[in-house]
Amino acid sequence: MGNRNFWFKKIVGFTICGLAIAALLGWIVMSLWNCVLVAVLGVKLITFWQALGILLLSKILFGGLHKKWGNHGGHWNAEMKEKWQNMTPEEKEQFKQNWRNKCRTWGRNGNEPTAGAE
Repeated sequence: MGNRNFWFKKIVGFTICGLAIAALLGWIVMSLWNCVLVAVLGVKLITFWQALGILLLSKILFGGLHKKWGNHGGHWNAEMKEKWQNMTPEEKEQFKQNWRNKCRTWGRNGNEPTAGAE
C-alpha cells in the first residue's frame, strides 16, 4: 500500500510541476509578444491561451514531437562522423567542394566575400 501511495504522489507532483512550467512558459511568450512585437511590428495583443497555442505550434513546427528530450541530432552526427572517417582524401575534398558550391550564393557574383567586403 505504501509503494502505491509513493507513486501516486510522484505522479501528482510531476503533473503539477509540468503544468506550472507550461503556465510559466505561456506567460513568458505572452509577455514577450505583447511587450515587443506589438511595439515593433504593430501586431495585436494575445491572450494567455493564444500564447500557449503559439508555444505548442512552434514546438510542433520547429522541435518536432520527439519522444526523447535533448540530443536530437546525436544519431545523425554519429553517422556523419563515421561516413567522414571512411572517406578517402579525394572524397573529402569533393564533399567540401560540393558544400562550398551550395553555400556560395551569399557571396558577390558567386564568389566568396573578401576581407573587408560587406
